[in-house]
Amino acid sequence: MSKALPAPAAPSPAAARAPAKRRKRGGARRTDNLMGYLFIAPWLVAFFAFTLIPIIASFVLAFTNYDVLNPNWSWVGLQNFERMFTRDPRYIKSLQATFFYAFTAIPLRLAFALAVAMLLNTHRRGVSTYRAAYYAPSIVGGSVAVAVMWREIFGADGLINAILGTDITWLGNPNTAIWTLIVLAVWQFGSPMLIFLAGLKQIPREFYEAASIDGANGWQQFWGITLPLLTPIIFFNLVMQLISGFMVFTQAFIITGGAPLDTTLFYALYLYQRAFVSLQMGYASAMAWVLLAIVGIMTALVFRSSSYWVFYGSQEEN
Repeated sequence: MSKALPAPAAPSPAAARAPAKRRKRGGARRTDNLMGYLFIAPWLVAFFAFTLIPIIASFVLAFTNYDVLNPNWSWVGLQNFERMFTRDPRYIKSLQATFFYAFTAIPLRLAFALAVAMLLNTHRRGVSTYRAAYYAPSIVGGSVAVAVMWREIFGADGLINAILGTDITWLGNPNTAIWTLIVLAVWQFGSPMLIFLAGLKQIPREFYEAASIDGANGWQQFWGITLPLLTPIIFFNLVMQLISGFMVFTQAFIITGGAPLDTTLFYALYLYQRAFVSLQMGYASAMAWVLLAIVGIMTALVFRSSSYWVFYGSQEEN
């Protein structure tokens, strides 16, 4: 005769409460997620409305002849890109002006910023005031007011001619107009200066003391200690300044307007003229994507070359 099976044991009170706890934790987690999405909703809306959707729209328009005033636009494929490099001499001039500006202004700005940072890397009284004063041009340097001031300074009756006692037309001469914008870019050295200053403070003083004991002078210490240990900071500043250098707009728009003879017709300024003056949005969108490619390639080249000249203290010598 078979034995009767034992009755199942009653669940413990703790086991009975476990599903309820899991449901409660799951509900609290969903509430937290909902609150998180609610808080970032303004950023998400702005990102989709003013960044992602315009990027997608510009990519589509780059392959069309879209004109704001002409509703009869059509798909043209690669004609906008072909027109840039073969049938638009002003586009080639804008490339030349932008590359000359970037490859001249950026090294000069970084060199000047490093020199001022080394001068301010002291513990003398009042040096913090000088740091703030030297940083001020970077805060206001890209504003319309400063561009107007710069235009007046280099005008025919401006401060520069008054000091030099000359009547040079700095902004009307093709040989000097772009240099006034380069000087303005160098004047805005405050941001890279502060980054260089932070890097200089991270270099141990013991290195300089040991070099002094070995008889190294100031230049030898700079080339043998300061510059190698600052290469990561130089690399960072170079990338940031390179990106901003290819997108310069306000200075040329206010001071010269691209004149004379398109010598200051920077890429971003010419893109603006095509988009909002000529209303050729399709062509301007194609220009924008080419600019993105140029900046991306230049940045990639800098990253590629960094393994040959950027020194990190944690690297082991082979």
